[in-house]
Amino acid sequence: MNEPLSGLAATLFQQLQGAPVQRMAAQLGTDPQQTQSALGAALPLLLGALGRNTQQPQGAEALLGALRRDHAGAGAGPDLSGLLGAVLGSGAQAATPQTDGAGILGHIFGNSTPAAASGLGQATGLGSDKAGQLLRLLAPIVLSFLAQRFLGGGQGSAEQLGQALGQERAQAQQSGGLAGGLLGKVLDQDGDGQVDVGDLMKLGGSLFGKR
Repeated sequence: MNEPLSGLAATLFQQLQGAPVQRMAAQLGTDPQQTQSALGAALPLLLGALGRNTQQPQGAEALLGALRRDHAGAGAGPDLSGLLGAVLGSGAQAATPQTDGAGILGHIFGNSTPAAASGLGQATGLGSDKAGQLLRLLAPIVLSFLAQRFLGGGQGSAEQLGQALGQERAQAQQSGGLAGGLLGKVLDQDGDGQVDVGDLMKLGGSLFGKR
């Protein structure tokens, strides 16, 4: 069972209810209820990993720059349906920075992307392939959502973004639920049970600052 969501994860989860969940389930070939349950773990995992990344030097600034460059103005509308349609249709054409879920995951998880998909797949019953596909669908949506929240009206700062995502990471880890357990496993790359600077370096130093 997933822990109740809060904060940004809960807000985005609510925006994805209804037609977006149905469309993602159809794309994955899964039951909508199972897809919805997997969303409840995948969103805190993605936001929590971003929260850890933004604690690196210049991490929040790099993410905010990427949001401005590639995601500002994307997904306009409360249900992000336009962006979801673009992401679902990107397989038939070259992905743009806005819809390149695989590329975004590479920045978020680095070499740990397969581990994130495998852990999510095992925990939710989706299997690693479908869990990876779900993460690729969600990654552009998460960044578009963050752009809406922190760039709307030209407002928002790297400090505010870093603080908000840091809270997401803390909430996921403190919940002790599915997302928190996955987040710890994915971020603890050297297997010592603690997330340290060595682990963060293994997640990929480029983050969002370079292409």
